[in-house]
Amino acid sequence: MPYSLPKLELYRDIRLLLPWPSARSVVILLASLFIAYFLNLYRYFRLAVLSINDFPGGRTVFSVELILNRFFGSIPGVLLSADYSWTERYDPYEKARWDIHSTIAAWPRGSTSLWLADADAIKEVTSSRVRFPKPVDMYAVLKVFGPNIVGSEFDEWKKFRRITAPAFSERNNKYVWDATVRVMMNVFENSWGWRDEITVDHATELTLPIALSVLAVAGFGSPIDFIEEKDEAPLRPGHDMSFKQALHIVAKDIWIKLVLPEWAYGLYPRFRRMRKAFAEVELYMREMIYERRTLGKTEDRFDLFGLLLDGNDNPGVDENVTLTDDELLGNLFIFLLGGHEASAHTLCFTFAALALYQEEQEILYQQILKVLPSDKTPSYEDMHSLTQSMAVFNETLRMFSPVNVIPKYSAEDTILTASSANGDQMQIPVPKGTKLFIHTPGLHYNPRYWPEPETFKPGRFLGDWPRDAFMAYSAGSRGCMGRKFFETEGVAVLTLIVKYYKITVKDEPQFASETFGERKARIFNARNILTLTPNRVPLSFSRRR
Repeated sequence: MPYSLPKLELYRDIRLLLPWPSARSVVILLASLFIAYFLNLYRYFRLAVLSINDFPGGRTVFSVELILNRFFGSIPGVLLSADYSWTERYDPYEKARWDIHSTIAAWPRGSTSLWLADADAIKEVTSSRVRFPKPVDMYAVLKVFGPNIVGSEFDEWKKFRRITAPAFSERNNKYVWDATVRVMMNVFENSWGWRDEITVDHATELTLPIALSVLAVAGFGSPIDFIEEKDEAPLRPGHDMSFKQALHIVAKDIWIKLVLPEWAYGLYPRFRRMRKAFAEVELYMREMIYERRTLGKTEDRFDLFGLLLDGNDNPGVDENVTLTDDELLGNLFIFLLGGHEASAHTLCFTFAALALYQEEQEILYQQILKVLPSDKTPSYEDMHSLTQSMAVFNETLRMFSPVNVIPKYSAEDTILTASSANGDQMQIPVPKGTKLFIHTPGLHYNPRYWPEPETFKPGRFLGDWPRDAFMAYSAGSRGCMGRKFFETEGVAVLTLIVKYYKITVKDEPQFASETFGERKARIFNARNILTLTPNRVPLSFSRRR
């Protein structure tokens, strides 16, 4: 019978033959790797600091761009919060004593950013698309339905702009105005019933449906009764939601689509509803494309969707420049995104500012009466005379720009010139790959361009004003194509509301003893989500006599 070692002795002898590390050796090895990794991070961090000549600014462990920032507030030396661009406004530049400041993070490795609140430097960046292109990878999440003008650059961007820009025409602007007036009269007559007093716990309860209705009519050619469409109305064959329901959910919950991975959509009823709504909106839009192409053109249609489709199907000189259906859907989605949330939140902030600054509301009201006496309904031709309405809208956009940061990057080693309040200048080396953030709150609250920037003063937009220091619509060739759509809708809504109703902050007993400063801080409280979003704006609308 052959001899065999007991299992225990066999295991012991194999251990003696093989170079198994001890627990102490493992700990030493891991500690060495850990130290080496962090020494390497520190090395790249120091190189990043030296690469911009240690230009003043923030130094942190983690980059401001990480998703981690959405779950924590700012921690000095460690992390800048997701709301940093809004809450700090001009403060970092005041501390740096220049209208550019830097942020450098150890992780990701040597992440270097320059923040710009200097109008001249910003103009140089927006005018030099080759030196300072758009980081399209940051916009990949916006390609929900397909490639689009926001998430593209260079030749692809030129193609999209060539097809989409003509849709934003004077014909569409007039259509937007007329649609907005009809939507607002529908609100007054049917939703409000011309009641003497209307109160809302949050003004977005009013502005979101208005923006959605204007978008549905002027953007997609839906009927004016869209706003009154009942959820129990018969559904279109093949659909589980009405277009209104699906559009509302997409507009409200788009941040879920952009933030969460696809596998997470099934984890929660709201997420599943959002996923279904996106599928419904896509199906509706594909059906609209098919129907408008196959049924033919029975009338002049000046909605954005119709004009875009006509321009794409009849490209004129260059027949090779057309969009696929996915590219059409991708661009329509971007217009939906900008035409709903940004419009609604800007109107909300506008009403909030007028409620706080009653004297400015009275100035606006008196000018509206001069342009629109008695019961005259405003026409598109009146818009150029409503200068105070436009000034109020612009001042709101200065104080509450929907997009706080416009990202660029340096495609080559270059330099930028920073200015200070006392007129000094300094050249900053900008290494290739450096991120550049055009910081709209920093620019819009810069006292060099806007005296008393924290005060709501629409009069600053009458006469001459520093146009290079106003970036609510970006600038240069990448300026917002929907600017006129946005302005036309905003001026029409604002004019009609103030013509018929006085706006005040809703009386609430718990805030009876607050000062004006406390009330202003409460009403203007906001946070960055997808766009700058008001937290809560409780208002009252009193019928004027």
